[in-house]
Order: sequence, then C-alpha cells, then structure tokens
Amino acid sequence: MRPKGSPDLIADRRRRALNLLDEGLSLNEVARRVGCAPSSVMRWRDRRRREKDRVYEVRASPGRPPRLNLRQKRTLARMLLKGAMAHGYQTELWTTSRIAEVIERTFGVRYDRDHVGRILRGMGFSCQKPDRRALERDEERIARWKSEEWPRIKKTPRTWAPTLSSSTKAASS
Repeated sequence: MRPKGSPDLIADRRRRALNLLDEGLSLNEVARRVGCAPSSVMRWRDRRRREKDRVYEVRASPGRPPRLNLRQKRTLARMLLKGAMAHGYQTELWTTSRIAEVIERTFGVRYDRDHVGRILRGMGFSCQKPDRRALERDEERIARWKSEEWPRIKKTPRTWAPTLSSSTKAASS
C-alpha cells in the first residue's frame, strides 16, 4: 500500500531509495532504510531504466471508478435545480433518500443515502435545513411588535448583588 503524504514526499522517498541503490546497497537494505518493500525498490529501479525522466513522477492513485460520470452528474444537478415536485414528490424538500431514488430511477445506479450526501458535496451542493415558518406569517406585524411591544415587556436586569459562593450549609460545630 502506498504511504500517505504529498507527491513531493513520495518522490523524495523514491529519490533517496535510488541514491542508496547507486551507493551499492542491496534491495533489502534500501527498503529497510526508506521503509518500504524490496519489490517497490526493484520496481523503481526498473522504471528508472525504462523512463529516466519520469521515475520520480507520482501518479494519482485511482481508486474505484465513479459510477456516475461527469455528464450524468451535470444532468443530476440540473434535475435537482428543477425541484423535488418536478420529480413527483409532494414537497420541494430534497432529502438524500429522495435523491438516491431519482439517481436509481434515472441512471440505474443504486447509492446509499449517506453516499449521496458525499456525492452532492463533491458537486458543490451543501446541506440546508428548510425554514419552518407559517404561510400566514406577517413580517410587517412582527417587526412592529419587536419595535413597540418587546421593549415594553422585556425584563430589565436587576441591580447587581453578590450571590452566595456555596450552595451548601455551613458546618455546625
């Protein structure tokens, strides 16, 4: 398994290993000193023989390929922006479960709802909670109440008085 670290650190490790090989150390000794398997040192040595310039180049570790390609993700983003009701839901609230259903229905790819959240973050979407406000809400009346009524009924702080530092009774003698 490839060590963690920036590409520069990994390239430096390869450079040190190949320099130690050039000094005449064995594959096993070089591997022990740089902290890797002897087969890795051998692979780096062989790559240097084949491709002198690119031996220190660190390639991306590909991992598992994504099941949705870039075009499908763009299509998904456009679908999400149309709203949940456009896809047959009763409300405009998008949940990761709903999005997973849409992905499966549209692209034939099944994702767990937790993974859908990671995909959405990667696409630039963020988690939002809907405002829970009544439809009958009157912003003008609320502002008036806050400016006129609230100051009148708001409690004012009482004068400062020290409080007891201990809530226990003093010991009796």
